[in-house]
Order: sequence, then structure tokens, then C-alpha cells
Amino acid sequence: MICLGIESTAHTFGVGVVNDRGKILSDSRDMFVPKPGKGFVPKELADHHIEFAFKIVDDALKKSSLKLHDLDLIAFSQGPGIPNSLRIGAAAARFLATKFNKPLVGVNHPVAHIEIGKLNTGAKDPIVVYLSGGNTQIIAHVEGKYRVFGETEDIPVGNCFDVVAREISLPYPGGSNIEKFAKNGNYVELPYIVKGMDQSFSGIATAAVKKFKAGVRKEDICYSLQETCFAMLTEVTERAMAHTEKKEVLLVGGVAANKRLQEMMNKMCEERGAKMFVVDENFSGDNGTMIAWTGLLQYSTEKKQTKDTSIKQNWRTDEVKTIWI
Repeated sequence: MICLGIESTAHTFGVGVVNDRGKILSDSRDMFVPKPGKGFVPKELADHHIEFAFKIVDDALKKSSLKLHDLDLIAFSQGPGIPNSLRIGAAAARFLATKFNKPLVGVNHPVAHIEIGKLNTGAKDPIVVYLSGGNTQIIAHVEGKYRVFGETEDIPVGNCFDVVAREISLPYPGGSNIEKFAKNGNYVELPYIVKGMDQSFSGIATAAVKKFKAGVRKEDICYSLQETCFAMLTEVTERAMAHTEKKEVLLVGGVAANKRLQEMMNKMCEERGAKMFVVDENFSGDNGTMIAWTGLLQYSTEKKQTKDTSIKQNWRTDEVKTIWI
């Protein structure tokens, strides 16, 4: 069975083609980049996705050496995400499924990040640390669902990094540039906000920007931001491991590519006799391949397509019944 997956939750329009043995046949994507100093404007995201949607579909098919009639299934990111972005991907998927008479499956974006991470690392039953521009969650699979053990109470850590990067005049993408500048920084105190298993990042971002405006170097801001946020995340991840008695940690999402985060999490895992996995950097950011693979997992279990293909802007990770596990 072969599936084409469409990702369009935020800045990236991605298309991947995967077979049911987990072989990635192609992966194509194009990311909208905002103007310097600006954030994402929903209309601009939609315009970008409209412009590139079928160019990316054609490119993915060309790379896979397949035609649309060769496919068995179409999957798309149904949520959560930015409505203007989600609608374009959903409309493209519905068009293809209808025109070529293929089953259509809606996929939860965070769950797809987890499943592609498990596929390319071999992790079996991990505590999942899902960190991106749109999400920050500590997750574990318990009793038929991915349960959220802790999450941000306000903005995600990736968004926190983007906000600070923009305010201190670092180019986009913010996270990778903060990581680069942090290598030459020293620590200055920032708020450390952990509430039980949850975290808060908006106050950290505000404090970091204030310190920069008061004369603190960019390098010191970046170093301190990483150290503070990643220490918070490592703390709650270790607590989740202790509670569930799991022996694996899997880092997924765009922020998972950060080497300092990996270093801190790996040290914690070593001290607990656990193993850490990191999703392949090629698939840490948003991509259509993870949607295709998760669509295959869902469909192969019950052979049912999604009846309601409307977008789900606030579709939570823990609302998905993981019937394939």
C-alpha cells in the first residue's frame, strides 16, 4: 500500500510518499519565510500554500516515480494548526482523493511527529518530548492514547525562541540562529517557570527582550534562553519517566534538532539508565512524509477513511485513539 501525505498546518506545505513497509519514496516541501522582523500573517501563508500546493505534489510524485493512479491512499494534516494553512492542504487532499477515487484520511499533526520519530529511530515506547513553534508537550502512550503529561501554559518553546530572535534582530529561522549565537554566550538570570508538569515561556521571552534592551549581549541572551528553557523541559521529562517507569525518551518537532537540548536530555537519560532518541533532522520540522506514514498506520488497521474532513484547529494529541498500537 502506498500513501501520499499532505502537510499544511503552518508555514510549510509538504508532500511525502511512503509505502506500508515504512520506506520513504519521496519528500518535497516549501516553507514560507516571513519578511525580516515580521511574524506569520495567515493570509500570506494561505497565498503561499495555494501557489505551491500542486507544484509540491507534482515534485513528490516525480521523485517517487509514481503517478496519482498508482497511489492507494491520500492523507492530510487535519489539525491542529493555523486555519488558513490547514484549509489549503485539506482542499488539495479532497480534490485529489475525489478526482482519483482514493480513500482519504485526516491525520493529527502532533501524532504524526511522534510516529515518524518512532519509525526512523526504532524507539518502541518512549516518553515523547514534542517541541516546535506551535507545540510543547511531554507525552507518553498509556491505555490506547498518547497522553499529555505536561505542556506549555501559554506559548510553545519554539515560538518563544522565534519571538526573542525577532526582537533582538536575528534572522529567520529564530531557533537555529539562537543556537548559533548561544555558543559564545554567558549566563544571565531569566525566569524559571515550571508549574507541576507544565511550563510557561511567555514571561521568559519578555524578560529576555528586556535584558537585551538594557544592554545585555545577544550571545548572552541566546545562551541563557536555551539553558533556562531546556533545563525546565529536562526536569519535567525526567519526572514523566519516573512516573511511567519508561526507559526511552524521543525528541520530535523542529526544536529537537537543537544540539544543546539533545546534550541535556541525553545526560539525564544516562543518569537514569535510559536511552534517548532524536528524530532525523530531515524530519524534525513539518513534512508530508510523517502525514503519509501516520495515514497508513491509521488506515491499515480498520480500512476506514475519514468521514468528516473539515479542519480541526485545536485537535489535541490526547483526543486520538491510537488503534494501530
